[in-house]
Amino acid sequence: MRRREQREHVFKLMFMTEFNSEEEMTEQLSLYFEGLGELSEQDQEYMKKKYAHVKEHLEEIDAQLNNASRGWKTKRMSRVDLAALRLAVYEMEYDADVPTGVAINEAVELAKRFGGDASGSFVNGVLGKIASEKDEKKNEEETADTEEKSAGAPEENA
Repeated sequence: MRRREQREHVFKLMFMTEFNSEEEMTEQLSLYFEGLGELSEQDQEYMKKKYAHVKEHLEEIDAQLNNASRGWKTKRMSRVDLAALRLAVYEMEYDADVPTGVAINEAVELAKRFGGDASGSFVNGVLGKIASEKDEKKNEEETADTEEKSAGAPEENA
């Protein structure tokens, strides 16, 4: 199974969590994977792990989303958009195997496919803001590291 397909299944699982309690999700996960039919152990394991990792970081992810989406807190967002955003932010922040651009593009495509008319542009806007803030922070850290190294280096005599 390709990564895009795996990502779509994780997205669907994230969507399901909006309608099921934590206790119900254990059974729902089993039923979901059972319904997929022939599925390699490797694919199933990858999807379960990614789903679990997104859930582990949900508080931090939602805080980032609330910060980036002025006027649209997670409680007001469409559940489809929220599932796509949560998965993308997880991939951007915690999954080094997924480039930021890929995470954003895939989330936009999921939002367009499963969400409303404005879902794709909404998801793109929120993730674009998070990505630019991430880049700014990275640049600031690199600048600070460079300045720190320069300060510790002996001065050259002219």
